[in-house]
Amino acid sequence: MSSTGPGRVFKFFILLVLLGLLIGCASSNASPLPPRPRLRVATTTSLYDTGLWGYLEPMFEKQYKVELDVLYAGSGIALEYGRRGDVDVIAVHDKAAEEKYVADGYGVKRVPFAYNYFLIVGPASDPAGIRGLSPEAAFKKLMTEGKGTFISRGDNSGTHSGEKAIWKAAGYDYETQVRKAGAWYIEVGKGMGPTLQMASEKQGYTLTDIGTFGSYKSKLALEPIVDSSAILLNVYSVIAGNPQKTPTVKAEMAKNMVAFLTSPEIQELIGEYGVKEYGLQLFVPCAGNEPKS
Repeated sequence: MSSTGPGRVFKFFILLVLLGLLIGCASSNASPLPPRPRLRVATTTSLYDTGLWGYLEPMFEKQYKVELDVLYAGSGIALEYGRRGDVDVIAVHDKAAEEKYVADGYGVKRVPFAYNYFLIVGPASDPAGIRGLSPEAAFKKLMTEGKGTFISRGDNSGTHSGEKAIWKAAGYDYETQVRKAGAWYIEVGKGMGPTLQMASEKQGYTLTDIGTFGSYKSKLALEPIVDSSAILLNVYSVIAGNPQKTPTVKAEMAKNMVAFLTSPEIQELIGEYGVKEYGLQLFVPCAGNEPKS
């Protein structure tokens, strides 16, 4: 007689039903876990593309028992998220815009926590012949001789603001002269990673922060061409939203993020981040000591 006859199958079915009832009773008596609070952060593509946020996020969540919702975009868009009340805290790199954001009452205080430098990168052949020049002289040569393609973020990001500052220092009006300079100047309206990839594909030049370039360089046919000048300083700041201006801001948790990023332990980790993987320091911690050059 078969060991899987009708009687045995029926008994097995009854056992499954009873087991289901027991599990149902147990789950009906269990208390649901309370939802964890959430903190909304807007950050720059350079901090996100390097993987720094992905590295720090679980540490913050564990320490403060909170879920982080990280939105990444150019600094201009991140600041707009803050103005609209879409986020509780921002981490960006556009000093003039940050100071206006605080002056307008949207942020409590601008708190620098790390810095690196911008680079002008391009193909090793350097068709425009700008290697070793100052950023201003390099931009003048690109404009007057037209021997190289320049790929601009064109997205109102901190990097884009840094580029516009160099054009201004070189004596050019961005809107009336640079944007209409010709086919050699291309605005892509994208983040740093995609902009670097396009510059590599077109064998053109672009302005990038050293952190994102360091994390992408193995995938690129680009190298640093101009890398020395005070105008290339790139400082990252964290700003907690002001609940008096935007009542939806989670003020205490936003302050926790500021304290976290500027704490000695996290400052040390920021300084070490990427060194082993990429062979260079992507970010220099600077809490309480903002560099000037």
